[in-house]
Amino acid sequence: QVQVVESGGGLVQPGGSLRLSCAASGIIVSIYRMGWYRQAPGRQRELVAFITPSGFLNYGSSVKGRFTISRDDAKNTVFLQMNSLKPEDTAVYYCNTEYAGDTIWGQGTQVTVSS
Repeated sequence: QVQVVESGGGLVQPGGSLRLSCAASGIIVSIYRMGWYRQAPGRQRELVAFITPSGFLNYGSSVKGRFTISRDDAKNTVFLQMNSLKPEDTAVYYCNTEYAGDTIWGQGTQVTVSS
């Protein structure tokens, strides 16, 4: 069974940093496109970033230059380093991949940016 489990969310002040983790089981993260999405209350889920098996990185326009996606193949885990956080980054963050025609989502981790 393929699963992805997010962790690392929390409450942080504006300008602060957090690192989210996405631990995968049942797949090898280095051979699948792995992504981070987020959903704020009353808004649609949006792409934050993804990393491809070749290491190509792509970011949503609102996080470019502040967030960094990376992968630790030994830990089979994908990370999202979030710097210079803003109140508008407040959302539930989800890890995502595609496997055997199915879209796999984690349960999400809450990130709240507030003073």
